[in-house]
Amino acid sequence: MTGSAEEGREMDNSGATMTERGRVRFPGISPRAYEHPVDRGAVATLRMAPGFAEVLKAISGFYPERGERLMALGSAIRVGPRQYPKLDRLRNECARALDIDPVPALFVARGPEANAMTLGMDEPFVIVTTGLVELLDEDGLRFAIGHEMGHVLSGHAVYRTMLFRLLKLQLSMSWMPVSALGLRAIIAALNEWYRKAELSCDRAGLLCAQDPSAALRTHVLLAGGVDPAEVDVLSFLQQASEYESVDDIRNSLLKLRNVELLSHPLAVVRAAQLQKWGASEEYRRILGGDYPRRDADAPSAHWASDVKSAAKSYKDSFAASADPLAKVFSDVGEAVSGAASKVWERFDPRDKPSPGP
Repeated sequence: MTGSAEEGREMDNSGATMTERGRVRFPGISPRAYEHPVDRGAVATLRMAPGFAEVLKAISGFYPERGERLMALGSAIRVGPRQYPKLDRLRNECARALDIDPVPALFVARGPEANAMTLGMDEPFVIVTTGLVELLDEDGLRFAIGHEMGHVLSGHAVYRTMLFRLLKLQLSMSWMPVSALGLRAIIAALNEWYRKAELSCDRAGLLCAQDPSAALRTHVLLAGGVDPAEVDVLSFLQQASEYESVDDIRNSLLKLRNVELLSHPLAVVRAAQLQKWGASEEYRRILGGDYPRRDADAPSAHWASDVKSAAKSYKDSFAASADPLAKVFSDVGEAVSGAASKVWERFDPRDKPSPGP
């Protein structure tokens, strides 16, 4: 991928790549650098599950990707040098930051809600609504587009497309109660994964924007802010702490019910999660050029550790929470981690003794 003279680059002493605008690029970055542990664990498990590829192909057969792309082409505006040139520049900047080539197509669709999505299994493409474009300033749009590029790099578009198609299928089969219940369970599981994938890609968006305050302003606006200057940041983040600290199990059950069918985390909680990561040593190391590379990735080599990390993430969040329902399940993460480790050790051929002569 080549950049313009304006986007010239130079290497700093750590090996990170700098643009002339002062933002760091991450050549060869692996999505593992920013992915939430639960997101990695879920995707790793899906990829290793027998028959998953066949199911994916079957669903793809019901809804050809070409139709979705043609729908975007025929009903939205494709971003390019002559159409939404600012968005085109941001699209290319974010793709360069995460070293994505080819650069995914970007479409602007009419819609009052501030929204964006990445679809497509073979050639992922991004759709943003006019509501989002009108709501955000340039730094906010860079964060939002970088978020979608994170979905592309992580391969989330495959699973997001699957969820999108299953939702369509659920609507078409809603008259069949048994089938609808089965689909509801699948969709609820995919939504749980996707909520964590959204946290992953908020981190990718931050790596593109490299401005935690811009990311926070974006979350404030998405949560209902009209003018960020009218919102007190500390009070806004305090809401997340209060939400996590409910002391009645009835409230815990209501929280579970509230998010069951949501594909995105709750806005205030999501903002607090990203700000915490933006203040972490992990984020600083990545900016300094210390991050896992794509060329070292091997899914089978990471499967066990990914599942363990997912379980530990759940366990840690339960242990740190004042939510009584979380306390009830505080040992689940450890149990899942141990079970996953035993399964992997049983089937991992690298742990088998070599046959004798």
